Amino acid sequence: MAYVLAYDFGTGGIKASLYDEQGVCRADGFDAYPTLYPAQGFHEQRPEAWWRATVASTRKLLAAMPGDTAEAVAGIGLSGHSLGVVPVDGSGRLLREAVPIWSDARPDTQPATFFSAVPETEWYLTTGGGFPPPLYSVFKLMWFRDREPEMFRRVHKILGTKDYINFRLTGVMATDHSYASGSGVYDLKKRAYAPGLIEASGLGSKIFPEIVPSTQVLGTLTEDAARELGLPQTVKVVAGGVDNACMSLGAGAFREGRAYNSLGSSSWIAVSSSSPLLDAVKRPYVFDHVVPGQYVSALAIFSAGTSFSWVREQLCRDLVERAAREGGSAYRLMDEEAATSPAGANGVLFNPTLAGGSSLDATPALRGAFLGLDLRHTRADLLRAAMEGVALGLRNVLDELGRLAPVAEPLTLVGGGANSPLWRQICADVYHRAVVRTRAGQQAAALGAAAVAAVGTGLWSSFERVDEVSPVADRNEPDEAQAALYGRLLGRYKQASALLGAWALG
Repeated sequence: MAYVLAYDFGTGGIKASLYDEQGVCRADGFDAYPTLYPAQGFHEQRPEAWWRATVASTRKLLAAMPGDTAEAVAGIGLSGHSLGVVPVDGSGRLLREAVPIWSDARPDTQPATFFSAVPETEWYLTTGGGFPPPLYSVFKLMWFRDREPEMFRRVHKILGTKDYINFRLTGVMATDHSYASGSGVYDLKKRAYAPGLIEASGLGSKIFPEIVPSTQVLGTLTEDAARELGLPQTVKVVAGGVDNACMSLGAGAFREGRAYNSLGSSSWIAVSSSSPLLDAVKRPYVFDHVVPGQYVSALAIFSAGTSFSWVREQLCRDLVERAAREGGSAYRLMDEEAATSPAGANGVLFNPTLAGGSSLDATPALRGAFLGLDLRHTRADLLRAAMEGVALGLRNVLDELGRLAPVAEPLTLVGGGANSPLWRQICADVYHRAVVRTRAGQQAAALGAAAVAAVGTGLWSSFERVDEVSPVADRNEPDEAQAALYGRLLGRYKQASALLGAWALG
């Protein structure tokens, strides 16, 4: 039996998984690392912490398996959170102890300087950069050049999160197309860096790493890496991919029109297609896929699970305490209570923009609300309304993506929210389409990284194996009566969002 190791680097930590050649996850674990907030808009992590977590999680996985497992590991694949900026010198030494991650928004004057040379709409239609521009790597690099010139003069390459770990594993500096497509200087349709955009940045092309296919073997483990991890030097390391592309593959969204819905802290719907789905007004964010010939295009709401977590902390302290006493889950108790409220939550409507509006809203300053409250309403109504509000926000996302390209059924749900039978049914009814949860569940990004490693090392002949190893575990069909009710509520949800947007704009 051969194995592959998959590492999914998220904002809060690394999820490490050991898959056998049949695609079965034999062991997994999680190691956390902190995010630092040294100033307004600065969100940083320490790459050395990523490496320590990689070593620790690998050692734990191997310790949980039979003693000869390490010798049977054939390959390693990484999924990394996007838009990271890791400056290294020619020897690969870190030039900063802590580096900006995807959510870092420190660039202030740099976007305006760039867009004085390249119209912002032209930049978006070239790169698919649908997030706020300061988040993209090119603007963070320009900030380093302007604010930390001494450090910047020593930069040899700028690596992404998973690319830095790949360098620690193999000694090779490179990236893949999916990660490079978040650089802000990548031409989606040409699938290459855009010389005109690099020229507008004033950075020069040599600072950006070589782009290779996600399945390309970068090399085998260095002597130091093998010793630290407890693995043989023969283990092959593939380039891997950005997290949302790996998640798309692991969720089965790797053919034309297939889509998945990540129902986590933030929530998005992403579609796999042979052409990027671009719209200069709604601005889907687009990444190249880890699967050749495909793109991943998505729209999001920023506060889904976090809105529900807020409801838990503010309204359900007793359920949290009960779950702690009983060794259960507060979310399961919340589900049970929410299920006692009927569809439509007895007239309560929730707008989930507690973390601000997205590109689908009138303004980023938009904030959420419970609407329609009266004295008869119960906590159960508020809990159900919170679930329904997230689903209604995502229905807007689905409709906008469907306007740009056909979205196939069923829609695969991943993330923590997908574990809730009630929430899955609400989604099916609100979306008016079948939704499924596959065996991969919350491991979609890890499975995607494992699949990239399995194909790259030759254990699998193609990505088609993903469908075989991650069959449907649960399927929810829409209830037509409830779907009709939610269709009417969707209009009210849009009216409420417009009202809240106007209020936020003053």
